[in-house]
This record gives sequence, structure tokens and C-alpha cells, in this order.
Amino acid sequence: MNRPEMIRVEHEGVVFWTDPELAKDGVRIAFSERSGGVSAPPYDSLDLAAHVGDDPLLVDENRSRFLSGVGIAGLRDSLITAEQVHGDVITLVGTDDSGRGASASAGSGAAALRSPVPQTDGLVTKTPELPLMLFFADCVPVILAVTDPVPGVAVVHAGWRGVLSRIPEKAVHALIVATGAESSAVRAYIGPHIGSCCYKVATTLAATFNETFDTIAAVEDHLDLAVAVRASLMDAGVEGDRIAELGACTFDSADRFFSYRANDVTGRHGALAVITKD
Repeated sequence: MNRPEMIRVEHEGVVFWTDPELAKDGVRIAFSERSGGVSAPPYDSLDLAAHVGDDPLLVDENRSRFLSGVGIAGLRDSLITAEQVHGDVITLVGTDDSGRGASASAGSGAAALRSPVPQTDGLVTKTPELPLMLFFADCVPVILAVTDPVPGVAVVHAGWRGVLSRIPEKAVHALIVATGAESSAVRAYIGPHIGSCCYKVATTLAATFNETFDTIAAVEDHLDLAVAVRASLMDAGVEGDRIAELGACTFDSADRFFSYRANDVTGRHGALAVITKD
């Protein structure tokens, strides 16, 4: 198969990045930008997160718009989100988890009353029609997908703590255990995150990454998380030519993506994956 590639799509003002070739195999993925929503500054406008101080009713409308843009409006109440804690826990979810964290507001209906999956920075499923979504504003979003022998997806929140704990690698292992796929069959997508150009860290942390991931060039105080994520994926057996990277820096492009380092009080864009057929 060809190297996975992402394209930019706009639907009624909502902008996201996806791989249309993967959709042909029954899996849809999307990394959202921040336009096309209803939230007011400083959360303008497609803020998808329930934990940053935005009006939860507006967040719910934003989530509905995003899922509609991706073409899965009918799965809105089945959405699964997580309480992200910058850790390395991966949780396998199934039918019984449908709707956990789907609603940011009090709302109505059973889905609105279900809390997100607790203390989890990676969600995995092989169950069709369960959209998985995590939230970001500089950390690295990673989506994994397999289509054989059965479809499966994972969405991963990879901050520097999670990357050091090798959460991308752990997510690959969880996905292949759940689906029976070979690691070489995994397609990986690295979404928008703060780039090494703008990610200044303590020299001790940079040194730790340099020692842990030998593919990272030694620098005094800047960190390239994407290189470490790619190394972690490849250590798990993902082939380099099956990793697609958006390459957008959230800090540099804070008009298009949310960036905590650029704005402190801000919204969150999302990474979404769903199996759309049996």
C-alpha cells in the first residue's frame, strides 16, 4: 500500500485533516482545526474540550458540528472521550462504553450522564461505530489504524511525559493484541502539535530525550516530540513509510490550532477515529 497521506477538508466552515483512502477501508480519522465552531474568545471557535472553562453547551454544539463534518453525525451519542492526565494508560473500549464523555453539558439522555473514561491517555477499540476522541493544545495527537484481519483504531494523547513512557509504542501493542494484526500493518498519523522550533524546555529534559531516543539530535533547550513519537512507533514495529505526519506547529499557527503555550487560556482541537463498518 502507498504511504498514508492526509488532506485538508472543509465542511460548512469546520476544517479538519483526514485520509480519504483509509475511509475506503471502513475507518475514518480526523484532526480538527479551530475554525467553524460557536465558542467565544478565548475558546474561539471549534473548542471540543469540556475541561477548559468554555460553555459546555457550546462545546456540545462544536462536537456535533465536527462529527457532522466528518460524516458521522448519527454516531454523536456514541462518542467516547477520556479524562486525560498526561500518563501512559491505554484503555480498550467496547459497546458498554458507548457515550462515555459524549456530552460536555448536563444535557438530556443516557449519553449525557456518562462520564469520560477515567485517567486515560489512549483509547483503543475494534468495535464499529464507536467514535474515539481526545483533546489537544500543543501535545502530540496520534491516531493508529488497522484494517486486517479486523478493523481497529487507537487515539493517543502524547505529551512529553507520555512519550518518555512510550505511550505510542504501548498503544501499538494494545491495538495489535485487540485485533490480531501485525505491527507492520499499522497505519499511524501524527497530528498538529508544538514543533521543535517553538518548544523550549529545560536542558535536563532535552538531555533525557536525547539519551532515550537516539534519533533526536542533541540540542540544549528545544525538543522535537514528533521525532520521539515516530521512534516509539517504529520501536513497536510500525514501518516508517506507514507513518503520516501533518507537520503543523500549533504555537506557530495558533490562528488555526489551539496552543496552550501561545495563549494559556484556550480551547482544544481534537483527534477522532471511528470504524464505520463491520
